[in-house]
Amino acid sequence: MAAPLNDDRVNDDRSLFTLVGELPDRVSDLVRAEIDQLKAEIGYKVKHFGIGAGLIAGAAFVGIFLLGTLIATGILALSLVMPGWAAALIVSGVLLLIIAILVGIAMLNFKRGSEPLESIESLRRDLDMVKGTGEYDRD
Repeated sequence: MAAPLNDDRVNDDRSLFTLVGELPDRVSDLVRAEIDQLKAEIGYKVKHFGIGAGLIAGAAFVGIFLLGTLIATGILALSLVMPGWAAALIVSGVLLLIIAILVGIAMLNFKRGSEPLESIESLRRDLDMVKGTGEYDRD
């Protein structure tokens, strides 16, 4: 035979009013526990994202030196077929062209990003309509 259960749920003699009275405390405890768990999970994720970002920053720093050595390699390779000053000038011109293209693309994106948001314009029209000012469709 199975042993009798000594669980509080089985032998609980609390009234319905007592249980209903405890409900806000239970819900509050549950919400606090969920928030604590969420804080722990976010802390874990932030820690690992921070470590990953630091490693990427370190790799980018080393990449700058790699870029310098690649540029020097290009200049030395071109200097085999032309004077060294001409090779350096050609490599510098190519780099200047790349920089100009990237800055041009960046400027286009800045212009796109500085345009007013449609939602702000819509909100302004709605406010003008409520105030009875501005141009809006009067039906």
